Amino acid sequence: MMRQLPPLNALRAFEAAGRHESFSRAAEELGVSHSAISRHVRGLEDRLNTRLFRDLSRGVELTADGAAYLGRITPALDAIAEATERVIERPAGVIMVNSEPLFASKWLIPRLSSFHEAYPDIEIRLEGSRWLADVNRYEADVAIRFLKTPGSNPDGILLSDAPLYPYAVPGLVDLPLSEPRDLVQHTLFRDRSSGTWGVWFALAGERDPEIVPAPGWRMRSHLAYEATLAGQGVYLTSDEVTSLDVAAGRLQRLSDIGFREGGYYMLLGEGALRRKPVRLFRDWLLTASAPHRGQPI
Repeated sequence: MMRQLPPLNALRAFEAAGRHESFSRAAEELGVSHSAISRHVRGLEDRLNTRLFRDLSRGVELTADGAAYLGRITPALDAIAEATERVIERPAGVIMVNSEPLFASKWLIPRLSSFHEAYPDIEIRLEGSRWLADVNRYEADVAIRFLKTPGSNPDGILLSDAPLYPYAVPGLVDLPLSEPRDLVQHTLFRDRSSGTWGVWFALAGERDPEIVPAPGWRMRSHLAYEATLAGQGVYLTSDEVTSLDVAAGRLQRLSDIGFREGGYYMLLGEGALRRKPVRLFRDWLLTASAPHRGQPI
């Protein structure tokens, strides 16, 4: 039986425009003009004899027929892409990765060369952001975020649950640390916006230390880390971001008192694992981050 198939370019244009609900973003993704997307979509609507989008002052949105059609088309195109990748001997493609800036700069970037050596035809497009990219709207294939409670995103895959410890440049603090409250005389940086230092001091036996917020108290995590490397304070963080600087002698752990607050998790878009490059990147991430999971405190 002969299949009734619209032109593939029209389907790709519609599917991208439907995911983004934007002709402009679809054009950017596919590397074509806005008018090309519009022409393909209108031609597809004529062929199907139905409206797939309705025009709004801010752009477009799917009609009920458009949403239903998109729900069938996206898995079909994913299946075609997966079948094609299985035939190709060398995996190739682009992976969009969105990561918290500190994890990206201190853990991911220094290790990406090993992934590129293994898979030279896979391009990683990395974006650092504190805000979670919507992996289900194809803003990213992979997102890496710190979650305090795994239940806040049950689909997350744990990369690291390393405990938090205080770190500083060698020589800033006299070691061994005799009194935990001695740290109060220094600027106390923290990895995230919660009361992590209060938890640490309580574990160290200091229930009510006189902690006075210092100038660096409200720096973003990646800036606070750089300030710590410059000798401007003590940073409470975990070893997935400090390990290379500790190994190089740029930082040292000040105490063996530590605690877990959560972990870094990998989040994948629906259908992302149908693509072989994403599966390879997932496996590489899990292998490379294995030393940071399940550490004793």
